[in-house]
Amino acid sequence: MNKKGAPSAGTPVQIGPVVEALPRGRRRDPAVDTAILEAAIAVIAEVGYERMTMDMVALRAKAGKAAAYRRWKSKAHLVIDAVAHLKRTQVDLDALPDTGTLRGDLLGLFKPASAREGEQKMRVMAGLASVLSQHPELAEAGNAAIVDPWVNANLRLMQRALARGEVRADANIDVASQLVPSMAAYRALIQRKPFELQFLTQAIDCLLLPALGIVPAVQRAPTKTAEANTKVSPASS
Repeated sequence: MNKKGAPSAGTPVQIGPVVEALPRGRRRDPAVDTAILEAAIAVIAEVGYERMTMDMVALRAKAGKAAAYRRWKSKAHLVIDAVAHLKRTQVDLDALPDTGTLRGDLLGLFKPASAREGEQKMRVMAGLASVLSQHPELAEAGNAAIVDPWVNANLRLMQRALARGEVRADANIDVASQLVPSMAAYRALIQRKPFELQFLTQAIDCLLLPALGIVPAVQRAPTKTAEANTKVSPASS
């Protein structure tokens, strides 16, 4: 440093604001993490990704902006984690359905949402679509947030069905477990449509179960009307 207080040649200059790091040994408060993630979901559902700011999220979470930036370096990263948080609240790997059949278990994963919840989810997924279009480098993180939790749940259910002899022994359950979650992500991110029970049922009965060597009971035991017509309509399943 020279006499006038200016940095001497070779002295590194700090550019931009300095974000104070957490003191050594201090742990992040999970409650603050949750509050910020849930606030992000609420804000993006209200104003969209483009208008969303970290200030808005911090205010909604009643947390400091610095606390948000210590955890997420940008709002894009925050949105990815917020969606992952939303998905984790929808599927619990420790409390999966156990109906005795793979079809029943897969349908048991479906949790009907109210109109308000459904609209919120669609707006959040629209925000995620914006994130991924602007930040393609986050595609892998986005997939981990919206697809992986359901793939893991489907895989566990299929492993259980395989163990009891319901699934064909040579079936590729690793690939099969990705089918329905990938279709759900496509509908939400690309088509901007909800993943409804009717669509899920048809995907399971017409695509997934046949690929695993399972003939759905609704097809094995057609109604009298279907028998009279000598055919079964997949749309009725």
